[in-house]
Amino acid sequence: MPDLKRELLFDFYELAQACGFLAEGIDETVAWFDMFYRPARELGGFCVMAGVRQVADYLSDLHFDEEDLDFLRQKGMDERFLDYLKHFRFTCDLWAVEEGTPIFANEPVVKVRGPVIQAQMLETIILQSVNHQSLIATKANRIVRAAQGRSVIESGSRRAHGIAAATYGARSAYIGGAAATTNVLAAKTYGIPLFCSMNQTWTQMFDSEFEAFAAFARRHPDDLVVQLDTYDTLESGLPAALRVFDEVLSPMGKRPRGVRIDSGDLAYLSKKLRRTLNEAGYPDCDIYASNSLDEYIIRDMLQNGARIDHFMVGARLITASSHPVMGGVYKLSAVEKDGAIVPKIQISDNVAKITTPYPKLLWRLFDKETGKAIADVITMEDEDLSNAESYELFDPDYTWKRKTVTDFVARQLLTPVFLNGRQVYRFPSEDKIRAYCAGQVESLWEEVLRIEYPHNYYVDLSERLWQAKQTLIDSYFNRR
Repeated sequence: MPDLKRELLFDFYELAQACGFLAEGIDETVAWFDMFYRPARELGGFCVMAGVRQVADYLSDLHFDEEDLDFLRQKGMDERFLDYLKHFRFTCDLWAVEEGTPIFANEPVVKVRGPVIQAQMLETIILQSVNHQSLIATKANRIVRAAQGRSVIESGSRRAHGIAAATYGARSAYIGGAAATTNVLAAKTYGIPLFCSMNQTWTQMFDSEFEAFAAFARRHPDDLVVQLDTYDTLESGLPAALRVFDEVLSPMGKRPRGVRIDSGDLAYLSKKLRRTLNEAGYPDCDIYASNSLDEYIIRDMLQNGARIDHFMVGARLITASSHPVMGGVYKLSAVEKDGAIVPKIQISDNVAKITTPYPKLLWRLFDKETGKAIADVITMEDEDLSNAESYELFDPDYTWKRKTVTDFVARQLLTPVFLNGRQVYRFPSEDKIRAYCAGQVESLWEEVLRIEYPHNYYVDLSERLWQAKQTLIDSYFNRR
C-alpha cells in the first residue's frame, strides 16, 4: 500500500461547500471560526492542548497536484474550482492556545480568520490533530498525576491505531508528562528519551533465566532492566536476576537499573521484590511495572502500598481507552461584510450546542500572590484585560453568581500561528513544551486536579459578550 497523501485530508462536504462558495461568488467573504471542545466527565477537570504543530506542518505545505485534481474531477468538482485548487495559496490567519496549556470546555482554543472558501476547509485537519493529540496528552497527564512523582513510560505503539497515532501519541504523551517512550520513531523525530528493557521472548530463547539475564546484562551493563515474570516472578525470576547482579554486573563495577514485572498482583509482588532487593544489597535497583495500567489502577496500587518506581503504560494511554474521543468542534462565529463584523450563532434544541458568536479573545486570570489560576474569561476582540485592576466575574448560566477579583494578572492565551498564510510562530522543542505543561498544570488548584469529580473551574463570558449572545438568541425567537 503506498504512503497516504495528506493533501486530501478533508471531509468531502468541505470541498463541496468550497466549490459552492466559489460558484455563488461568496468565496472571498472573510469568515471567523472557533475550535472548542464540549465537556465530558471522563476527560476530568481540564484537557492539555496539543496537536497545533501538526496543523502548522500541514498548512505550511498545503498544495494540490494533478493526481489530486484528477481524482476530484472524477468526483464531480467543476473546472473553475479545480483551477482554484491548482493555484491554491493559504492566506488565513490562525491563532491557537500554546501546546501544553491546560484548556477547558467551551473556550476557543483555535481561532481562524480568512476567506470562507479556505477557512471552512480547515475543519478536518484542525479537529483531527488537536482532538487526537490533546486527548492523549490529557490522558498522559492524568496518569502522571496518579503516579505521584514516579515516572511514566509510554509503551503503546503496538496497540495504537496506526503509525501516525503511535508516533503523534508518543509525542503527546511526552508533552503531558510521560518521561520516555519505547517508540523509536517518535524518539528520533521529537527527541523523546527512549526506554529499553527485555521481554519474555528473550528469556524463552535461552535454556535458563540466568543465561538469558546474563547475556542481556553483558550487552546492557549500564542500563540493565530484566523482566522477572516469564515463569515465576519470586521463585525463579528474582533469584536468577540477583545471581546475575552478583556474578556478572558486580565484577564489571556496574549496578542494575531495575527489574520489571508484567503480570500477577503487581502491588503485592512489588513489596516482596523491594524487601528482597534491599536485603540483597540492591536498594538502588528500581521496580518497573506494566500490564494494562491506567490512572485508576496506578492510584489504587499506590494506595495499597505498592513499591513501584516506574510505570510502563501502553494500550490505555495510547488509545485513551476510558474516553477515546475528544469532542472538539469547529464552528462559524462571524463574517465580515462591508468592513463590519456580522455575528453568527448556531441555535439548537440541545442548549449545550448553542455557540458563542463574534471574534473572541481568551484570558486567564492568575492570582498575583499564589500564582494560581482564578478563572478564564472569553471576551470580545476589542476587550483588553491586561491592565485591569479589578474584574467582575459572573457565571454565564447562573448570572446572579458574581465575584469581583483584584490583584491578578490577565494573560491572553490565543497566540498567532499564521498571519496572512505565513507562519509566524516558532514551536519550542518538545522538552520545553513538556516543562511548560508541568508548570501550567501546577498553576491549577488541587481541587481542579482531582482524577474524579474535580472542582468546576470557571470559564466565564464577559458581560458584554454575554449580552450580545443573548440579543442574537432573542432576535431569532422574536422573528419566528
